[in-house]
Amino acid sequence: MKLLALDTSSEGCSAALLIDGEISERFEIAPRGHTRLLMPMVRELLAEQSLSPADLDALAFACGPGSFTGIRIATGVVQGLAWGLDIPVVPISSLAAVAVGAVDHFGLVDGAAVAVAFDARMGEVYWGCYVCKDGLPVLQGEERVCPPSMVALSGDADSWVGAGPGWQFRQDMPSEIAGAIAEIDEYMVPRASWVARLAAVAFGRGQTVPAERAQPVYIRDEVAWNKLPGR
Repeated sequence: MKLLALDTSSEGCSAALLIDGEISERFEIAPRGHTRLLMPMVRELLAEQSLSPADLDALAFACGPGSFTGIRIATGVVQGLAWGLDIPVVPISSLAAVAVGAVDHFGLVDGAAVAVAFDARMGEVYWGCYVCKDGLPVLQGEERVCPPSMVALSGDADSWVGAGPGWQFRQDMPSEIAGAIAEIDEYMVPRASWVARLAAVAFGRGQTVPAERAQPVYIRDEVAWNKLPGR
């Protein structure tokens, strides 16, 4: 399988090419450089393997949550490519992508868990809890957006670590959270290589969507909609 994965959901910009289980990647921290960097990264990755876009079997992207503007950049590129190539898309949670990185970084074993937190602005964090199973993170409960004071650990786990920039607000989190977390990496942001690993599994399970259904996931907008009177 040949799969191209993209991520522009944070200050990082990256593209990754997965070919039969092997991944090559371009990654750069560039808060305002996503539009300028993304397509050159894609062209470089394809050229290295003497491939063209027509050789791809699927596309994947970090669909959010994260930077509203950033998410839309990858979404637009993926939609355009998927339409033109008539290939499926695998949307992957940005929180789940960082959970993959945390599994590797902390050397988590099955049964251990990671709580991923992003800065959602407006005094809130994006939050997701994942338990490691067969070397990959599995979501426990739901991803959510809330004030740091309202986060909670979901699921049964042997141990916990924290990952993502939202952990800069750990002083505002409940005391039991701090007591349960053994280690924290607050500098970890999504990467396309992590997106590709989750996408390969999802693709094998048939969890793909057509171009028109490759949409951003903002979480905050969904929560606000649910709060409208009469909804």
